[in-house]
Amino acid sequence: MAKAKTAYVCQECGYDSVKWLGRCPGCGAWNTMVEEKVQPAKDAKGIRLGLSDAASPQPIAAVETEDLPRFPTGSAELDRVLGGGIIPGSVVLIAGDPGVGKSSLTLSVCAAVARCGKKVLYVTGEESTRQVRLRADRLDALAEGLYVVSETNLETIARHIENIRPELLIIDSIQTIFRPDIESAPGSVSQVRECSVELLRIAKTQGIAAFIVGHVTKDGSLAGPRVLEHIVDTVLFFEGEKNAEYRVLRAVKNRFGSTNEIGLFEMRDTGLTDVPDASKLFLSDRRADSGTVIIPTVEGTRPLLVELQALVAQTPYVPPRRTSDAVDIKRLQLLLAVLEKRVHLSVGACDVYVKAAGGIKIDEPAADLGLCIAMASSFANRLLRPQTIVFGEVGLAGDVRAVSQVDTRLREAFRLGFTAAVLPKKNYERLEGHGPAGMTLLPAATIGEALRLALPKTE
Repeated sequence: MAKAKTAYVCQECGYDSVKWLGRCPGCGAWNTMVEEKVQPAKDAKGIRLGLSDAASPQPIAAVETEDLPRFPTGSAELDRVLGGGIIPGSVVLIAGDPGVGKSSLTLSVCAAVARCGKKVLYVTGEESTRQVRLRADRLDALAEGLYVVSETNLETIARHIENIRPELLIIDSIQTIFRPDIESAPGSVSQVRECSVELLRIAKTQGIAAFIVGHVTKDGSLAGPRVLEHIVDTVLFFEGEKNAEYRVLRAVKNRFGSTNEIGLFEMRDTGLTDVPDASKLFLSDRRADSGTVIIPTVEGTRPLLVELQALVAQTPYVPPRRTSDAVDIKRLQLLLAVLEKRVHLSVGACDVYVKAAGGIKIDEPAADLGLCIAMASSFANRLLRPQTIVFGEVGLAGDVRAVSQVDTRLREAFRLGFTAAVLPKKNYERLEGHGPAGMTLLPAATIGEALRLALPKTE
């Protein structure tokens, strides 16, 4: 009998080697190489996606198109992120930290879809059916067409799918599912890859929409091989601390919609509920204080007013600390260098802490000016001009550069009662000095001008 061949496979990226390595050459992770048996070569089955063997190349203009049918999830926020609803035959991967609300959201979606007369199969590999029922009672997620099974064997799951013929399939989670013909442990690179490919084949050939729940590693990235993200149609990430009140659902890949949209949810005793007017909630507890600035951000088509808070304090420690859960640390350090060099603000010996209300992460350049003014306000202990928003991109020369969707930002701020805006001079010129009626526009060409406009001297 021939000896089974083995290889060492990185559990982070899927890189394989004939010998053990302390550090993976593929992703640089340490102590992630695990010995797995190499499967003998088999006849390739491939993912056919409904194509016949006689399919041949044809001019792209001759390819027939049709509108993809969608059905709602029961959550307007999730529909927004998906691009308008669920497409039959699509595979959606949902990832997030433990306790962030992945299972609660998917179970609520199952109930909403089942109430519309569709069959839904919820496969759990982490809980018993009794535990799922208890959560369904709490979420009011009981419906006639919702079937639940606790199973981890992919072959058995495939038989259940064949018998029930659901229109929506939930796998919670992919790291617990295994194929019996693969000797690696569940959650290994081989199991995750092969199980995902088989689920994709089932979804595409039978026209079943599938939601796959995935774990994340301690650094926040998706656990398992990168091929898992490549083969699915949509990848959704939950952001937000599990003890925080709000959650953000963001699409990082979407073949059927935009990746710029986000969904906002509030965690309650009855599960995740939509937040249609997030700006009002984020600003409900704000108070006028130094280091506090309101910035209008835009996520896809949605404007959000976010309270950005900065604390700049002298420290005897070297080097000083820079901490932020809202913006990238490298970006924070860059803006501190601009303040030090262009405005002569001595922040080099100060600890700097930055956060955004509601746990929102801000990654657009339009927040640069607001962040600079928040740090300068805290450093000088001066209040911002009342009822004023701030936005603009800051260059290394200290210039304030124009940003996009200015009208959308101003209208949202005016709707919530703000009467003034510090904005880039170029944007002011394009608006020809006209904003919403009753709103004062304060243009700034440099960061120095913006500081003088936003932080008036008190007598």
